[in-house]
Amino acid sequence: MAGFGWKLHGDGKHLRPGEVVKPGERLTWGRTTGLGAQHVVSMIGACFVAPVLMGLDANLAVMASGVATIMFLLITRGRIPSYLGSSLSFVGVAAVIASQGGDASTLTGALLVVGAVLFLCGAVVRALGARIIHLVLPPVVTGAVVMLIGFNLAPVTAGTYWPQDQWTALATMVFAGFALVVLRGFWSRIAIFLGLAFGYVFSWVLDRIFGRIHSPAGGAEAVDHWRLDLSGVGHASWIGLPDFHAPSFSGSAILVALPVVIALIAENAGHVKAVGEMTGDPLDDQLGTAIMADGAATMVATSVGGPATTTYAENIGVMAATRVYSTAAYWCAAGFAILFGLCPKFGAFVAAIPGGVLGGITVILYGMIGLLGAQIWVRAGVDLANPLHLVPVAAGLIVGIGNVSLTFTDNFELSGIALGTLIVVLGYHALRVLAPAHMTGEPPLREPENPGYDRG
Repeated sequence: MAGFGWKLHGDGKHLRPGEVVKPGERLTWGRTTGLGAQHVVSMIGACFVAPVLMGLDANLAVMASGVATIMFLLITRGRIPSYLGSSLSFVGVAAVIASQGGDASTLTGALLVVGAVLFLCGAVVRALGARIIHLVLPPVVTGAVVMLIGFNLAPVTAGTYWPQDQWTALATMVFAGFALVVLRGFWSRIAIFLGLAFGYVFSWVLDRIFGRIHSPAGGAEAVDHWRLDLSGVGHASWIGLPDFHAPSFSGSAILVALPVVIALIAENAGHVKAVGEMTGDPLDDQLGTAIMADGAATMVATSVGGPATTTYAENIGVMAATRVYSTAAYWCAAGFAILFGLCPKFGAFVAAIPGGVLGGITVILYGMIGLLGAQIWVRAGVDLANPLHLVPVAAGLIVGIGNVSLTFTDNFELSGIALGTLIVVLGYHALRVLAPAHMTGEPPLREPENPGYDRG
């Protein structure tokens, strides 16, 4: 099945206990379209939060996610139901590149190169088999890299978003935390989106009651400003193309972004494994193809100014809840996303999210990203009492989280995420060669569970 010609499941209306709608099947088109809309609602929060945090166009990001999803479905020939949304893995990368004087073009150029490297990694996995991933990137390494990517973002929240409106940030953080813990089912999967909506309304209420706030508004100097400024929404058109731009390439920016390839490989591996288990169709032989598809989609999205893409855990949750794994629903979701991207007013509404709201959301979101690295360790049974694990991980985390830099020349240095990743990866494999046998006698490598890395 190459992505078309779905077989109607039963009467197209009902599922008996224990039944699932497989990727090559569908329900009635009305129900399938409704499921597609549900997939869009599930992913939309994280999909537009990522470009907002990276300084990219939200309309273009949503449109690119639709195009990327279609590409993924075509390349994988409809075997792997998946939605490709904006990757949150690069938020820290964007902050580092911006601090180095890079702009949106520099960022998207670096992400395009990451997409190309990811595509090549997928080709290698397809040729050599999935086990090559676990030999080069065992869980101790993957978990450490994911952890330092998340925790490296802490200064962005503390120095940029939170100071803009500390009380809105606090209220948004509390509400989002409540939604994540207390709500159930579909509502818990869009908890970050609900937190954004709450903060949006809360900011509007504070403006009506207390008037303007005196605080930094995205810059270092405190000024009087409205918490929620909707002037751009009124001037935006209902229909129009998003803002495209061509990428530019910087060696230092590319070096900062490349370590995230490790996280993207882990995401894809987890997604393929999770979908295979839920559908009862083992997909290990498709892992290399899935990684290649994600890399190709990222290259297309970033070539016109959009963010990198990745498989979304939110949509896995929707499939698990509905037991419908039909790729037809993802085609519908992709179509809705492309239509959203053609509405500039939607993009202006997203761009108006107050900084304080982002402060409350990112406190939780960045911490969750970091702790998912620890989750990888726990699920894989990584022994941090083993010096072979402890030493490279400890050194890499401090370097990555603390933004330690290593200067080679006046024009070239490694720091933060890039340097921390190199220390973890190269340090682990170098020490493994020299370590005594009792340190290297580990149990067989296991495939990582789905880390849900971009879960919104």
